[in-house]
Amino acid sequence: KLLGGTISFFQSLCVLGYCILPLTVAMLVCRLVLLGGTGVVTFIVRLVVVIAMFAWSTVASTAFLADSQPPNRKALAVYPIFLFYFVISWMILTFTPKIGR
Repeated sequence: KLLGGTISFFQSLCVLGYCILPLTVAMLVCRLVLLGGTGVVTFIVRLVVVIAMFAWSTVASTAFLADSQPPNRKALAVYPIFLFYFVISWMILTFTPKIGR
């Protein structure tokens, strides 16, 4: 059992994979926005989309995984989830296409 909780490691991987869908949608939206060019407005639109989808992914997976943990280990279970989705969100937000291809 993962961290002394009630679900296994592979069940938690399934939840993380399922809850990454909003970030996949954010990546597609950001790529479409980048087709229109780069600039401050484009960055703000991308930032809003990524923050919204990051929050959705984090809340959805936390709702699944935090309830399976003992009360004294909830923060220990939520922190890696937050960090995982944050890194993916950061990669989506900081992507810039190469010019001249």
